[in-house]
Amino acid sequence: MRTGAVTDGRPDERVDDAPDDASTGAPVGPRDAAWFERLVADHATAVHRYLVRRVAPSDVEDLTADVLTVAWRRRDEVPNAAELPWLYRTAGFVVANHRRKHRPVPVGDVPEQASDDDPALAAVRDDHARRALAALSPRDRQIVLLHAWEGLTGEALAEVLGIGRGGADAALSRARSRLAAAWSSTD
Repeated sequence: MRTGAVTDGRPDERVDDAPDDASTGAPVGPRDAAWFERLVADHATAVHRYLVRRVAPSDVEDLTADVLTVAWRRRDEVPNAAELPWLYRTAGFVVANHRRKHRPVPVGDVPEQASDDDPALAAVRDDHARRALAALSPRDRQIVLLHAWEGLTGEALAEVLGIGRGGADAALSRARSRLAAAWSSTD
């Protein structure tokens, strides 16, 4: 056993395998079924209300259960004395995933056969897109193409450009603005 704070002249004893809350150093009890029952009793209604304001009524019960399931699976990561904020953050992720799964995918005319053509090449063949890209400086064009076609953002874009992350973000923003201006002027 190890000792904690001294109160009333007697040390407060804790069991060695009881984890500490990283933020406060306070002892955290075992994350067992009783802990989970207290978590549900204390916070399930708040999570339910959070979800009622964000999703369709028919999805609230299932998503509340999903949030609580994540809390049980990741119970060692739930911070002591900050359970509700953690549950809200988790609920936000659950809602985002739910919306992504249920987003309709618009399908226009589906061709009879799939094309082996690269979509990036089709964009270059588009005269309007080609003229807008041609109106950009070589550096802006490089930035736009690295972002749009190669999917580079943040640190990866900064590394390719040989500049810092903030500079890359600013350069991408400026290049996008210039592309929008070039696009509208080629109409």
